[in-house]
Amino acid sequence: MLGLTTVLAGIPLAALLVGADDRIIAANQGACDMLGQGIEGRHLLTALRQPDVLEAIEGTLRDCQPRKITYQTLETGSDSSYQVHVSYVETTEARGALICFEDLTEREQAAQMRRDFVANVSHELRTPLTALMGFIETLQGPARHDQAAIDRFLGIMQSEAARMERLVRDLLSLSRVESEERVRPRDEVDLEQVIGAVLHALRPLARDRACEIIFDPPGGMTLRGNGDQLQQVFTNLIENAIKYGGTGNRVTITLEHIARDATLRGPAIVARVRDQGPGIDPLHLPRLTERFYRVDTHRSREMGGTGLGLAIVKHIVNRHRGRLRISSTPGEGSEFSVILPLWNRPDA
Repeated sequence: MLGLTTVLAGIPLAALLVGADDRIIAANQGACDMLGQGIEGRHLLTALRQPDVLEAIEGTLRDCQPRKITYQTLETGSDSSYQVHVSYVETTEARGALICFEDLTEREQAAQMRRDFVANVSHELRTPLTALMGFIETLQGPARHDQAAIDRFLGIMQSEAARMERLVRDLLSLSRVESEERVRPRDEVDLEQVIGAVLHALRPLARDRACEIIFDPPGGMTLRGNGDQLQQVFTNLIENAIKYGGTGNRVTITLEHIARDATLRGPAIVARVRDQGPGIDPLHLPRLTERFYRVDTHRSREMGGTGLGLAIVKHIVNRHRGRLRISSTPGEGSEFSVILPLWNRPDA
């Protein structure tokens, strides 16, 4: 039996061998982790109670033909999906049905994410497209000679077209960032200059919203990174702080060098963007970086948001091997912290 046990141990999937008497002859560690420890020698029904799988095993034991079946189970509070391969084997030690469990959970979750992504993009595009088609139809018909209506509708159409353009731009940006996420950037970047350029570009928006911005960098904040992508990160965070903080808001940006960050296990620079806005309910914090997730969908769209900004930020920070931390207290504002590692070696 030692030889059979060794063979099962070498199978990368959870695997077990069931004899003609429906008892488990041998099982590898993966099968024990999945079905329970000490299952060898027990009747199959005590370890596995999936009717479709049991029927497939009985069929293979009866006619020696291979079978394949898919089943789902609930483990640790979440659905898991398996492809079960049943084959008849005969060795000098034993004969019976070899059952291998191929875990399809991650593959199906990825497929579901793709379906959700397509559905979300379709939904985001459908609303402005429907509005544009309606206004075009109106301008071609009843409002053909109504100059006031023409001017009003064209303004709305321009706004809806700009919304679609922002969505397509963010989708392309997200795709590009994801494709580069495994490649570490190598350029020397001064975060003070990056944030300074962002503040210069956002000065008109801050002025329109009577927003006070405080930024007093200590200097010497240079690290290895991608300047354009880091500028995108801080443009998103600071612009959100200005927009969602409300009129008369104060946005404070700080840079700090720390000798060792516990998560990154080394020296790092921490950039914090804090506002004095209404804050965010803690319920929403874990999902803020999900694609198309919005705390307030209507307000976000009115502000020109696409629901992709923080997802892009997360992927850029991941590419820099950093961390994004979000904290907020309703009524007291929010703080977004970007923790970026300092790479001192050229080959780091």
